[in-house]
Amino acid sequence: MRFAEIKRDTRETQIHLTLDLDGTGRAEISTGVGFLDHMLELFARHGDFDLTVTCRGDMEVDGHHSVEDTGICLGRAFSQALGDKRGIARYGQFLLPMDETLVLCACDLSGRDYLGWTVALPAAKVGDFDTELAKEFWLGFVRSCPGSIHIRQLAGENTHHILEAIFKGMGRTLKAAVAPDPKHADEIPSTKGVL
Repeated sequence: MRFAEIKRDTRETQIHLTLDLDGTGRAEISTGVGFLDHMLELFARHGDFDLTVTCRGDMEVDGHHSVEDTGICLGRAFSQALGDKRGIARYGQFLLPMDETLVLCACDLSGRDYLGWTVALPAAKVGDFDTELAKEFWLGFVRSCPGSIHIRQLAGENTHHILEAIFKGMGRTLKAAVAPDPKHADEIPSTKGVL
């Protein structure tokens, strides 16, 4: 089973996260940041990942540590669940339209961390979410699960739509990247006989 459990306890946040890469898209998310909860539920659903996250953070300051540290923990969970990454497709990409918005997400789980972020968010906040923290979330992820991730907004005027397209698109992109490569599926213990 490609599963991980991550616990992070710092002065700013206490996080418990579980991830099953071969799940059905079930999510139980409570980060203290309502919009991030919604984005992670969509990420799990579109990636077919089973994901639980609880975060108690210093929300009396702002949401920065909760959002960034959740990204770090999610990246660690992917890295732990993938192990040596033997037998996976490694690459993934998805072009996701949402109304007026069009976002391209692509990744290579190469072991070398890079985030290409070409996104223009019109609004500084969506609900309780500081929109600049979306980049911090994905930076935290890519530094903890080293790979090249590119997120490029090709169209879009509504900040909610743009962020939703990013999280949905990354769910589908990572689903493709962690999928068994049919040529090497027997190298992944949990997927033997699945293909």
